[in-house]
Amino acid sequence: MAVGRRSGLQQQVINLYRECFRAARTKPAETRPRFHAFIRREFRAHNIRKSDFGTIEYMLRRGKKQLESYSHPSIQDIHI
Repeated sequence: MAVGRRSGLQQQVINLYRECFRAARTKPAETRPRFHAFIRREFRAHNIRKSDFGTIEYMLRRGKKQLESYSHPSIQDIHI
């Protein structure tokens, strides 16, 4: 199945999603499922139109800040 070319913004969203799961791998094994559930919930929670570039860019910035916060080694668990 051939995948069409993605826009730069789509690729940024996909890259952030992957980075979040990579960061979750650094957390203790017993808390990873909660991190995975949180990541999925955050990405699915917002029903944003593909053409709403301003909102997408805002959510990307917000997601990167959250990733930076949750990537800190002192954060070992998350509650959803």
